[in-house]
Amino acid sequence: MNDYKALRIFLLAAEKRNFAQVAREIDMTPAAVTRAIAALETELGVQLFVRTTRQVSLTTDGAIFAAQVQPAVKSLEDARREMMNAHKAEEGRLRISAPTWFGKVVLPPILSGFRDKYPKMCFEISLSDGLVNIVDDDYDLAIRISSQPSDKFTIWRKIRVVPRILVAAPGSRFVGMSHPHELTPDDCLAYSGESRRENWVLSDGGSSISISAGRAFSANSGEVLADMAADGVGVALLPGFNIAAHIRSGRLVHVFKGWAPPDLWLTLFYPPYQALPPRIASFSKFFEEQLPAHMVMLD
Repeated sequence: MNDYKALRIFLLAAEKRNFAQVAREIDMTPAAVTRAIAALETELGVQLFVRTTRQVSLTTDGAIFAAQVQPAVKSLEDARREMMNAHKAEEGRLRISAPTWFGKVVLPPILSGFRDKYPKMCFEISLSDGLVNIVDDDYDLAIRISSQPSDKFTIWRKIRVVPRILVAAPGSRFVGMSHPHELTPDDCLAYSGESRRENWVLSDGGSSISISAGRAFSANSGEVLADMAADGVGVALLPGFNIAAHIRSGRLVHVFKGWAPPDLWLTLFYPPYQALPPRIASFSKFFEEQLPAHMVMLD
């Protein structure tokens, strides 16, 4: 008999104080349970139980041993359960990283729908506008909105294109400008994961221009940039879903409509699995199916 099984029998006997009841619960004979306990006592060189005709009780050595091994056996059982669940499509835990705004607005109804379908699924969600290392940080998948991926050490799956537009406050001087060349670096609010400058490459379908952004203001949050642009501080270049509510309310307007940067991609990133675990593949499929219903009014 392996040590793990012997310890499980011992701990169950310590709880039930009746070998016959232990035997019924784990589908063994009372004699087999008695032999397992006796073998463990022989191996340890101590008596673990005091036996009577009606029940058994722990000796002092037995109580000390039970207190010492119980946490280890529980950890082994938890690890075994996690490993078994990892290969089920309807059960287990998913650790997901997502952009802040997307995670607040778009992701919750998708997660709720998936959990309604698979109520035994558990989630750990981390929101960040920076790029996380999904391998080092132990994520099952990451939702990213970025330029075309170049990462060779992860698996990625393109879900959809994410257009970006230039926006400004409706009463600001930027609305009257006819060409983006009229903008100065101080006028352009930069998005940067490290709060630094960025370079906007804009095209009108024929020619392209490059504009330095962020000399006066940069942030690693699309929400902050949208609010600053709505306050008239400058022009922001943001995904449509970031500023849809502002445009609908009239706080922001689309400026330089003939000019646009390269589209971003909404992508799912995974650790370098040889094959996606069923629970991750199942969520990815559900995510892709449900996303249009929750982003249709956000472009």
